[in-house]
Amino acid sequence: MHEDELSPERMPVDLRPTRGPVEYDDLVEVWRQAVVATHAFLTPEDIEDYRARLGAQWLPAVELHVAVDADDRPVGFLGMDGNRVEMLFVADRARGRGVGTRLIEWAASRHPVLELDVNEQNPSALAFYESRGFRVVGRSPLDGEGRPFPLLHMRKDDQG
Repeated sequence: MHEDELSPERMPVDLRPTRGPVEYDDLVEVWRQAVVATHAFLTPEDIEDYRARLGAQWLPAVELHVAVDADDRPVGFLGMDGNRVEMLFVADRARGRGVGTRLIEWAASRHPVLELDVNEQNPSALAFYESRGFRVVGRSPLDGEGRPFPLLHMRKDDQG
């Protein structure tokens, strides 16, 4: 999901705001591919539970920007709440091709300080964010749902 080092070939993408609920099924599929590839600590039941709430609750709650390929098909997306990156996911076919980096660079160009939480059990995501200037500033033993998936709180600002 978050490794831009997998392939030296960058995928040309355009970034645009979401088209809203008509696009949510495509974004949920991007999310599913990313989670299956990078969240080995989740059970199939966990993934289904999160998937069921993604389009109905979580996507509408954030400002969504979508990375699309030359055919205008979503290959990644970023959900923001102010300066907080609430979600960043990249489709399996686009992993390691610069899509996540483009989305983070877009967010950083609009917010001098970015904050996010990353699952401690997702080392590729942690490495991705650290390599783009984020640093760990705290830790929670449970995720936002109260489940035993520890979160690392990260921050990136103009100073580092």
